[in-house]
Formats: sequence, structure tokens, C-alpha cells
Amino acid sequence: MTQPDVTSTLPGTYRALRAEKTDSGVQVSLQTLPLSALPDGDVTVQVTHSSLNYKDGLAVSGRPGVLRSYPMTPGIDLAGTVLEDRTGRWQPGQGVILTGWGIGERQDGGYATLARAKADWLVAQPPGTDARWAMSVGTAGFTAMLAVMALEEHGVTPGDGEVLVTGAAGGVGSTAVALLAAAGHTVVASTGRAQEEAYLLGLGASRVIGREELTSLNRPLEKERWAGVVDSVGGATLAGAYASTRTHGALAVCGLAGGSDLNASVFPLILRGVNLLGIDSVTCPAPRREAAWTRLARDLGAGKLEAVTQERALSDLPTLAGQILAGQVRGRTVIDVTR
Repeated sequence: MTQPDVTSTLPGTYRALRAEKTDSGVQVSLQTLPLSALPDGDVTVQVTHSSLNYKDGLAVSGRPGVLRSYPMTPGIDLAGTVLEDRTGRWQPGQGVILTGWGIGERQDGGYATLARAKADWLVAQPPGTDARWAMSVGTAGFTAMLAVMALEEHGVTPGDGEVLVTGAAGGVGSTAVALLAAAGHTVVASTGRAQEEAYLLGLGASRVIGREELTSLNRPLEKERWAGVVDSVGGATLAGAYASTRTHGALAVCGLAGGSDLNASVFPLILRGVNLLGIDSVTCPAPRREAAWTRLARDLGAGKLEAVTQERALSDLPTLAGQILAGQVRGRTVIDVTR
């Protein structure tokens, strides 16, 4: 069924954090834009919340490699309510979540009060949750859930041994620690920020180790330690974790905060049967997205992320971007785009 044309009910303008390329570099500013500035798409969403991820920090700071064209509205995830859907799939007023699919990179993203997207990109807000909760999870938490599901599907179960989470004080890491601990795993949190030990233990980690314990491991095969690994760091951290994963263990790889190189050998693969599992949250198929969000609503429902979440205004993003790149942001940061 085709929805009636309700364009006349949409606001004439909207507010957005806009990145533009100038002769002096990339400039980011809050702007009021006409409705015609929105990209093409089936669904118009009234956005209330977004979040801050490492990739967003790069984009807002003007670093190359994230935004594919200019001008662009950053923000790789968003949550809000449907204003109109020309396909008829989504009803006006329905709560929806959007992560991935290139928003905030190739198409205007979540740092605005309005967004447009394809109908197939959206996921329904799970019952009993709201937009703020969705963005306290955000792309980081969604990615962590996909990583945990991948480990489970490859045979990592509670009682098998310690499960390592690298970059544990970050958004993906914090959520992975909480999810794995809630599922009954013995979680070891790795971080370069020793001052976050109490925070990580509070999330459910059984113990905390320094980043150097992994980066110092440089032999093709190290002593077997981990039944499973969630890695958001890459580089030497991933190489050390990979070399020390137990026979038939698995590593869910979902980030490169510490580098994109992997200097390692095939020995863990062919002598221990270790599985390297790539986690792609950008083009994840709809059924798996829905399963992940359903599981997140069950395991990390309202209130469970409050202790690791801060809420900030859209206008705070330029400052926050520098902080997350400097490793000064822990847990999750929800962005209220209405202020």
C-alpha cells in the first residue's frame, strides 16, 4: 500500500552539523538547511539521537578517509521516528534505528534533526526501548553484539576458557565486556588505559591486562591462552592475541584503532585450527541486524548501559571528536541532536 504524500507536513528546514571542504581544509559548523538539502531516499526520519564513534571523531575532525564527498553531514548511526515512507513499509510515528549502509560517509548521516534513507536500511525499535537507549548501544554496541554472536556460532561457550576483549574501555570493547560477562564467560579486558581498571571490572571483566601484554607477543605461536577474542584494535594487539589463541578458538575482528596491518603467520590457522572472523556492521543483512537488536534489547535493556553512557548536545561534537581520537572517551556517548 502506498502512503499518501505528506511532504507538506514536514518542517521546511532542519538543523545539521555540516562538514564542508574549503581552501584551508575541512570546516565543520552547525547550519540550518532547507528540506531540499536532504539526500534521495524512501523514508524521512525525525532524528532525536545519534552517538559518537571513533569513525565519527575522524570525520568531524576533518581527517581524510571517512567522508567520501562534501558537503556532508557526519554521524554513522541514528534513531528517531518515521515522518513519511513512500514505500509504505514503515508507518508514520514508528520508532526506527539506522546504522551502517554508508550514512555519515557516502550519504548524510545522523548529526541532523532530519535524515533520509532507503526503507530496507532501517530496523524497528525493539519493544520496550527508546531512541536514547538505541544510541547508547549504537554502531559500537551493535558491532559488539555481532562479534559475540560470531564467537558463539563458532563454538565458543562459557567454561571453555578466558575470552579476551581488546580496546576494552572503548565503545565496542565496553559493550563486548558487558555482553560476554552477562552470557557467563570469563572475560579478560585489555586496555592501554590502566586507570580504567575499576570501570572494566564493574562491567564484568574478571581481570584487566595492559595492552603491552599482547603487543610484546611476536612469535608465530605463543602460549595458548584465549578461547575467544573480540578485537577492535588491530595491528600488533591483534597479532599477539591471534598467536596466543587456543586450539579451535576464534577471534572476531571488528576494528583498527591500533593499526590496519596484521603481521602474523598462518600457523595458528593450520596448526591450531584458529578461526579469524571478520565482522562487518555496515552491510550486515537485515535478518541478522534484527536478530542482533532483539538480543541487545534482551541482554542490555533499559538501564543496563546508564553507568557507561554520557549524553551530550550536537554542539559539543567538535570538542568530543578530538577527545575520542585522543583516547579520552570511555564507554558510550549519546548525542541529543535536538540541542
